[in-house]
Amino acid sequence: MRIVPDRNVNVEKVLRKIISKAARRSAITLAPTCTFKDLGIDSLEVVQILVAIEDTFGIDLKDKDLKTIANMAEFFAYVKIKVAEKNKSSDK
Repeated sequence: MRIVPDRNVNVEKVLRKIISKAARRSAITLAPTCTFKDLGIDSLEVVQILVAIEDTFGIDLKDKDLKTIANMAEFFAYVKIKVAEKNKSSDK
């Protein structure tokens, strides 16, 4: 179920909310250089985060792309690109 149909949504804000919920922490500091491991998020929680992001934005996150991502800044940028691509393709 998609909960973010609005194109003007702040993608980063939604990502922070999803990650905080999966990490079971109300306030989480996501420095651009930190990783899921730095945040104490295990592999099962990462899968939950990815599924939540895909469901929320209606996008498909590719494993091969995700393997090249080193930190939160790159992860957020990747998701923003996927959301923009989806929005662009739905304009057609």
